[in-house]
Amino acid sequence: MAIREPSFTVGIEEEYLLVDRETRDLAPDPPAGMMKDCESLLEGQVSPEFLRAQIEVGTRPYKTVREARADLAHLRATVATCGERYGMAPIAASTHPFARWQEQQHVVKERYEVLARDLQAVARRLLICGMHVHVGIDDDELRIDLMNQMTYFLPHLLTLSTSSPFWGGEETGLKSYRLTVFDSLPRTGLPDRYESFSEYQRVVGQMVSAGLIEDATKLWWDLRPSARFPTLEMRITDVCTRLDDAAAIAALTQCLFSMLYRLRCNNQRWRIYPRVLVNDNRWRAQRYGVEGELVDFGKGVLVPYRDLLEEIIALIQEDAERLDCVAEVAHAREIAARGTSADHQCRAYADARAAGADAPEALKAVVDFLIAETVRGIDAG
Repeated sequence: MAIREPSFTVGIEEEYLLVDRETRDLAPDPPAGMMKDCESLLEGQVSPEFLRAQIEVGTRPYKTVREARADLAHLRATVATCGERYGMAPIAASTHPFARWQEQQHVVKERYEVLARDLQAVARRLLICGMHVHVGIDDDELRIDLMNQMTYFLPHLLTLSTSSPFWGGEETGLKSYRLTVFDSLPRTGLPDRYESFSEYQRVVGQMVSAGLIEDATKLWWDLRPSARFPTLEMRITDVCTRLDDAAAIAALTQCLFSMLYRLRCNNQRWRIYPRVLVNDNRWRAQRYGVEGELVDFGKGVLVPYRDLLEEIIALIQEDAERLDCVAEVAHAREIAARGTSADHQCRAYADARAAGADAPEALKAVVDFLIAETVRGIDAG
């Protein structure tokens, strides 16, 4: 039976950390009024996250990334304006440069109470934020087929997003330390390969029947079929500090799904490689970011990431034109050339130290950089 062409709608979810503008540390217990202000202005598009120092926003679904970017700009601007009234600011970074997870408090909500009870210190360490991109894939079987193939490209997306080089005041040497924290949870990492949607449902059903999970929302894979929407949800990426970087990654995600569907229509498909191989690329993306190399498994050699990105852009050119996101896709080249948020954070720290700042002051300089960059470009069309 022929499968109807997917809608390929796109929606973006982002998580932010709330910092005290005076101390630059996290606000472990923000005033309730701030969340109420956000909720009154962003009805249905903002919610608390696990820790009180976090806040999550989500765009509505759109046909184009350009529309999603405009909505995301509005969400960032509103959270920033509301926070300013209470002496706080959001930062779009996947870790805070120096905050301690031991000093944070989680939101009092049944779902989070269960999470804290079941996962204990593993949950308490979740002082991390991410970005999720939903792409509309309406057919159940197609969602599974494209998920299997898309896994190959997840490290390439992570590489462009890295924004978590610091943890607890230490420069970790990784561009995405966030994933080392998140991977301590169960049911994370790359998804397994499934032969059909019914096989996926059977696995979820077995886990629910055994009392391991309540529902499929507790599958925290890097890529998963959404349990709430007819979408595939890309979850591997750090949250991007710059708005335009987030739009570029959303566009790449949307176009890669479109490309894989286009191949299917021509009786072709992307080769599915063993997870152990893709996992090594995942690690290299975490460790080195855009300065590093990933394995081209077709050639069996390490290739500079920037070269691989050029190959991907060429591969999806037709899809970018059809989905009206050529400019957003092209912006990925700028990220690769200038570096990600992680690269700029490390540079801001090194510059502050070179100018005579001690380590604590240099870390505060990184926070100042993140505050400014989070709202950069929110007024642009």
